[in-house]
Amino acid sequence: MATLSRFFGITVRMYYDDHGCPHFHAYYGDADASIAIDTLEVLEGRLPRRVLALVLEWAAEHRTELRANWLAAEAHEPFRAIAPLE
Repeated sequence: MATLSRFFGITVRMYYDDHGCPHFHAYYGDADASIAIDTLEVLEGRLPRRVLALVLEWAAEHRTELRANWLAAEAHEPFRAIAPLE
């Protein structure tokens, strides 16, 4: 597991050996969700509406970097940090 980014109390992580379509995990307090990189669809879990909007905005801006990190995870290579939402 690696933390890719942190902003506004949100932590975005990705895991080695994760299965399924390319996705990332977003955490905010006790809430969390896994989100598909290509479609930005919530695959599992739930986030507060405003938090989800921020996560989706961030993910849309950094989709290429998220895909690169997914490929790195598949190859068991180090993740690269991604700039936070500003």
